[in-house]
Amino acid sequence: MIETIYRLVYYSHNRMVGSPDANAEAIQSILAASRRNNPKVNVTGALMFNAGCFAQVLEGPREGVEYTFERIQQDERHGGLSLLGFAPTSERGFKRWSMAFVGATLADDVRYGAIAAESGYDPSRMTNEALFETLHRLVLEEETATSLADPIG
Repeated sequence: MIETIYRLVYYSHNRMVGSPDANAEAIQSILAASRRNNPKVNVTGALMFNAGCFAQVLEGPREGVEYTFERIQQDERHGGLSLLGFAPTSERGFKRWSMAFVGATLADDVRYGAIAAESGYDPSRMTNEALFETLHRLVLEEETATSLADPIG
């Protein structure tokens, strides 16, 4: 029996206070936990972070996605969490990533400036599909840039 894949898209406001270095350390901790825990429940996805907010896509079996989202809702680093979409999907958009990430460096701030200009880094102005497409495009761009910068062989 083929398991139905669900996609959940949300954004939340960053409630972390502290220096940029402390926030970067907290994000690394979030990513490490996601990359350790998500495969256990067959969840994949992507996370975007900036000083103002988180935006995330989770994909997988309904039970795994709901379990993961429940943990996120209880995380004190998230405030004003808004669910943009939760529905079955025909395929995963992030099937190679237990948790992809965009927004990690100053260079990313420059690259993602168009998003800031478009939405003021306010995902509430984006639809479910627009936020998914934006994260998907950025993750693919990041993967391409990384593979070009670090050729195999």
